[in-house]
Amino acid sequence: MKKISLLLFGLLFINLVIAQDQAIKITNQITKKEVVIKENKRIKIKTRNGEKISGRFMIENDNTISVNNHTINLIDIEEIKRNPFLISVLTSGLLIYGGAITAGFGVIIGIFVESTGFLLIIPAAGMIYAGIKSPNFHKKYKPGNNLTIEIISLSD
Repeated sequence: MKKISLLLFGLLFINLVIAQDQAIKITNQITKKEVVIKENKRIKIKTRNGEKISGRFMIENDNTISVNNHTINLIDIEEIKRNPFLISVLTSGLLIYGGAITAGFGVIIGIFVESTGFLLIIPAAGMIYAGIKSPNFHKKYKPGNNLTIEIISLSD
């Protein structure tokens, strides 16, 4: 009975130690506000050399992450922001389809009602362009004067 309980306790303890998730913690030193982005979430990163990378991130070690097979040191990050997939799809889809519908109505109004209806194509083109650029309304975090980025372990 002692062996079984010791084995069971050992397995549960090992599971607790191994099953910790990792995340990026962004801390504002002035307000002490913390933002935690868990591993495997979608993010957009701009590095110090101007490279823009977006995708799901994996934590390699205490000061390195990888996004789409690009290895990035935490000190090389100039900007980081969350990039949820559902919000990206909804905003870009809404803008592209709204622009297409506006352009269609502009053409129909221009042909059948009045020729100034063709002017609706101008905002429609702007909406389609904005949809293709996929707007992201989440806050950018720029490590520097009062923001620090570090990798932490989360326990369930």
